[in-house]
Amino acid sequence: MSRVIFLVDGQSFYASIEKASHPEYQNRPVAVGDPARKSGIILAACPVAKSKGVTTAERVGEALAKCPELVVIRPRMQRYITISLLITEIFESVTDLVEPYSIDEQFLDITGSIPLFGSAEEIAHQIQSRIQLSTGVWSRVGIGPTKILAKMATDNFAKKRSDGIFRLGFENMEKDLWPLPVNQMFMVGSRMTKHFVRMGLNTIGDIARLDLGQFKRMMRREMRKQSDIQAEYYWQTANGADCSEVVPSIRGALKSISHGKALRSSLYKNSADIEVVLLELVVEVCRRARRHGYQGRVVSVGAVETDGEKSYWFGRQVTLPQPTSLTHEVAAAAQKLFIDNWKGYPVSRLFVSLTQLSNDDVYQLTLFEDRAAAYELERATDQIKDWYGSDAIMRASSLLASGVARERAAQIGGHFK
Repeated sequence: MSRVIFLVDGQSFYASIEKASHPEYQNRPVAVGDPARKSGIILAACPVAKSKGVTTAERVGEALAKCPELVVIRPRMQRYITISLLITEIFESVTDLVEPYSIDEQFLDITGSIPLFGSAEEIAHQIQSRIQLSTGVWSRVGIGPTKILAKMATDNFAKKRSDGIFRLGFENMEKDLWPLPVNQMFMVGSRMTKHFVRMGLNTIGDIARLDLGQFKRMMRREMRKQSDIQAEYYWQTANGADCSEVVPSIRGALKSISHGKALRSSLYKNSADIEVVLLELVVEVCRRARRHGYQGRVVSVGAVETDGEKSYWFGRQVTLPQPTSLTHEVAAAAQKLFIDNWKGYPVSRLFVSLTQLSNDDVYQLTLFEDRAAAYELERATDQIKDWYGSDAIMRASSLLASGVARERAAQIGGHFK
């Protein structure tokens, strides 16, 4: 049966939430970023700011130079997550097939909802109205028989229409989608665009009209490597082919648990300072593992170090005698891996991961350590952090100047809560 799928996108999501919270800025250019850091980046800009040349991902100082009257508001990531979850509840009142794609984009399969709520366009209008009344965010809705067409309908058409709605199907794909430049096809970046242009494929239709076998041969000549999988993916995308379903979940079974941190290399030159951060990363990895009911057998450590001119990367792993999610066991392995492989240069990035996961409902006892008591202590610590915040209880080393745990506790994804 032909499906009807939405990709709903929140316009200038962070900036729209802030403008809804600050009515006094309604007609002013607003951007979300850290106003105290001119070298920081703009995370989102409202349409008024964009009309004055402000773009996302540019420096705050550059944006203010273009638009001196720009209001820069510090991000509130917890607020944005809360609003995103509220929008998900609105979607779930229409269909139980809701799949988050990002914090401001979600897929909906409304095939079974049409007999209850009206046509796809009517449902789209209802959703737009409910989201705007509840959050102040204007939404754009792409409609298609596949997820890939719904996504391209949103990005290339719905965002440019005053009503914010566009249907892209197999019947109008040749007329509306195929004439577009190839860089407007989903998942085609600047590098792949250059490849396609050199191959004489300037529009999406140039790819879609090719025989798949011919396209594969062209890709092999251009890429000088085995590229059949890439060729098949782009050919299917150009033709709107996508058999993936809308899955009401954001993750499958975990295969690894990791945590990393970008560092200012000028501050992390000696092992004592670096090992403080390394231990903090291990603490978070083990806490996540216990939260999800896992323990791991393989510990991996990676680092980027620099001599001021060149960067060097290493990644090493070790298999432990038994699976664990105890901080002191993982920390001992991680510290040894780092010391054995570090060249001695300042470190600009550090990461720790735990793999070869298994359920932690059974774990190995030893003659020389009460591991059951150690797990009880770790889980008690986890509970305190869950109730009162990640900085409610922490290692003494995190209070040193090199520690980053306190700073991270006030952030989500590296941004202010």
